Order: sequence, then structure tokens, then C-alpha cells
Amino acid sequence: VQLQAYGGGSVQAGGSLRLSCAASGSIFSINVMGWYRQAPGKQRELVAAINSGGTTTYADSVKGRFTVSRDNTKNTVYLQMNSLKPEDTAVYFCNVLIRTQAYWGQGTLVTVSS
Repeated sequence: VQLQAYGGGSVQAGGSLRLSCAASGSIFSINVMGWYRQAPGKQRELVAAINSGGTTTYADSVKGRFTVSRDNTKNTVYLQMNSLKPEDTAVYFCNVLIRTQAYWGQGTLVTVSS
């Protein structure tokens, strides 16, 4: 299983970005798709996730600003990020859980300037 993420970049505070991540390979069904991020000097943290039934989970710091969604026909997960803040600056990693196996994308950098 391979994951390819797109959509990172630089934006000013208050701006928006949309990340996408497509999974390919031998996939029967994906249980959970989500996004993590890692800022310099910090541990990787969960940003948002969505399960196969559409139930979503968000970090408190992004609730109301970020929206996670998925397209099961394309094995793709999206992260719409609005009202971005400098503290959102990090490398964002997509993650999928297939049965009990987790897979990671290569990471995409999001930089938010004040």
C-alpha cells in the first residue's frame, strides 16, 4: 500500500489549504483514514480522522477550523484547513488503517506565517 499526499504549501494566517492523500495498492477496504502532524521539536499528533462509517475525530486545537472527509471510490482522504494559524505549521502525514496495519504517507509541509 502506498500513500501519496498533495496540497501542502505556505499561507498567511487566516488562509486556507486543502490536503489530499490517495492510497493505492492491494486495498480491500480502509478502516480509518486520517492526518497527523509534527511540528519542529514536538511529537507527532493526531489532527483528524474518519472511519469507514463517516465518523470523525478532531484534535481540540483544530475543531471548527479543519474538516476531514474521504472518497471511498478513490481511496482518498482530504483535510480542508481554514482559518490557519502559525501554530498549525508542521509536516502533515496521512495515515490509513487497513485491518490492523497502519500505513503512512511521506509528509507534506504546511507553513503558516503571521
